Amino acid sequence: MSSKNDIKVGLFIAAAGIVILFGKLGVFGFLGRNFWPLLLLVPGLFLHMLFFSRRSSAEVLIPAGILTVYGVLFGICNIWGWGLMRNLWPVLLLGFAVGLYEYSIHSSQRTSGLSGTAVILGILSFVLLFFSLLGTGALYVLGAILIAAGVLLITGVGKSRDRKKWNNGW
Repeated sequence: MSSKNDIKVGLFIAAAGIVILFGKLGVFGFLGRNFWPLLLLVPGLFLHMLFFSRRSSAEVLIPAGILTVYGVLFGICNIWGWGLMRNLWPVLLLGFAVGLYEYSIHSSQRTSGLSGTAVILGILSFVLLFFSLLGTGALYVLGAILIAAGVLLITGVGKSRDRKKWNNGW
C-alpha cells in the first residue's frame, strides 16, 4: 500500500514542481495575456451546447449569445490590437441582439415583441458599425467592391448569352 501512496505523493510533488517552473518561466502570464477571451467564449459555447442538447431551457441563450459575441470580439481585439475597439464598439450592442434573438426564436413563450426589439437592436448595431467604419479604409474597400460589381453587370460576365427570352416579353 505504501508504494501506491508514494506514487501519488511523487506525482503531486512533480506536478507542483512543473507548475512552479512554468510560473517562473512566464508561461501562465503568456497564457493569461493571450487567451483570456476564451474565458468568455468557452462558457458561451457551453451554454449553447446545454440548450441544443436539451439539458437547459431557452433562457440560457441570452447570456450564451452575449458571451459568444463578446468572446469573439475581444479575441479579435486581443490579436490585432485594442485600437480596433475604436471602430468595433457597436458589436457590443450586437451581443445583446444575438442573445435576445436566439431566445425569442427558441422560447416556447410568445416573444414577438422581444424578437422585434432584437432585430431593431441588431440593425442599429450594424448601422453604427457602418458609420464607425466610414472613417477607416473600409470605405475604399466598399467603393472597390461596388465598382467591380458594376463592371460585372455591364460586361455581363457569368450571364447566359440567350437573350431571346426577353425579346418575347411584353
